[in-house]
Amino acid sequence: MAGPTIVLLPAWGSGHFMSALEAGKRLLVAGGGAVSLTVLVMQAPTEIEASVVEAHVRREAASGLDVTFRRLPAVEHPTGCEATEEFMSRYVERHARHVKAAIAGLASPVAAVVVDLFFTPLLDAAHELSLPAYVYFASTAAFLALMLRLPELRDDLTVGFDGMEGTVDVPGLPPVPPSYMPVCLVSKTVKNYDWFEYHGRRFTEAKGIIVNSSVELEGAVLAAIADGRRPAPAIHAIGPVIWFDATPPPEQPHECVRWLDAQPAASVVFLCFGSIGFLDAAQVRELAAGLERSGHRFLWVLRGAPAGGVRYPTDADPGELLPEGFLEATAGRGMVWPRWAPQKDILGHAAVGGFVTHCGWNSVLESLWFGVPMATWPLYGEQHLNAFEAVASMGVAVELRRTTAKDGDAARSLVEAAEVERAVRRLMAPQGGGSSEAREKAAEVSAACRKAVEEGGSSHAALQRLVREIVRVVAGHTRPE
Repeated sequence: MAGPTIVLLPAWGSGHFMSALEAGKRLLVAGGGAVSLTVLVMQAPTEIEASVVEAHVRREAASGLDVTFRRLPAVEHPTGCEATEEFMSRYVERHARHVKAAIAGLASPVAAVVVDLFFTPLLDAAHELSLPAYVYFASTAAFLALMLRLPELRDDLTVGFDGMEGTVDVPGLPPVPPSYMPVCLVSKTVKNYDWFEYHGRRFTEAKGIIVNSSVELEGAVLAAIADGRRPAPAIHAIGPVIWFDATPPPEQPHECVRWLDAQPAASVVFLCFGSIGFLDAAQVRELAAGLERSGHRFLWVLRGAPAGGVRYPTDADPGELLPEGFLEATAGRGMVWPRWAPQKDILGHAAVGGFVTHCGWNSVLESLWFGVPMATWPLYGEQHLNAFEAVASMGVAVELRRTTAKDGDAARSLVEAAEVERAVRRLMAPQGGGSSEAREKAAEVSAACRKAVEEGGSSHAALQRLVREIVRVVAGHTRPE
């Protein structure tokens, strides 16, 4: 009889798939051969996303680890969806019977089912098969705490954040101004809120939630979730979970890395806005003006607006987007890179001293892993809450403030050149300067994060407890609830 397996159902998004897979591999290694890993792969809804997922699958399938990938049958796309979160949730619902059939058909006994935070409709399949189910939460414990509170916050938050008075109580955080609430909750329609509330309610059905955080990063939040005031399953903080490509590096380093090799230590501010982040032309001009005035060295990953109906940015045309004379004025101290760049390689380079980031949680974790302080430029998703936490709770970042001005009949939010200049100078200030606290704190958090995942660390211990819990179910010492 085949040995027991953990079934993992990761979402296809760039911030979800590899984080979940890396967490699954950690469970596999911590199990010491007691369990294998079976990954059920949904067909991503776009060709670009599907090709990215397939590349990850091919690479990981050749890794030599006891990981099996099984592709689920394709389903029809839902129509009439008003927002991305609604599409994703309804698309996942259509896979439920295929997931149940795939799990029931496995030759190996199933030790546990682990689903992405947006895949909670699939908890039904685990329940119907009497299997213990867990949620993998790729974001912060703070966003998890907020999602668990959404039913009681509905009347306040669904009216929108602009006119909201007071602050929001996110357990374990200082009072959060409404402007730092996740824009994904009400950015397009109240249906967004409905779906996030739905997922938050369903989290309580899981045997546990595996969160990509640690006691060192979010101890107060994790304690607040576990205090029993609100229903919540067991929380397993095993982070930071960061995927590093194990394939041999190319003989010739990336051009951005080669440029950094020629720069002094901790002298470069790195600007990058994530896999789907981009800035419009007016904002690009303000950012360029602020960088030029700051006088600091910079490496800027500049992307163009999406085209052809896809959500991913295009390669930028610097000559079209940047102000006239900018490249000449910053020649020798700045590099503008108009395509994808190897973010982890850049953040880990000794020349990088600061990171202007969209505050996607994977990017925040990578920056902290390498001890790089940040300036916060949130764009979408839960990034505004991440930005608030990085500044107000963790103390590892400098805030970039937006100005709201009238643009015809509409209000326009912009980070002005003067604010860019101020924030970059503060971020890149030497020890004893304006950002020394953030720089020192980032170095402390880096050491704490690395210690957490080492043997004897808090996240390593949480992972070991979780694996023992999963293996006991299969061994018959406990029964699935």
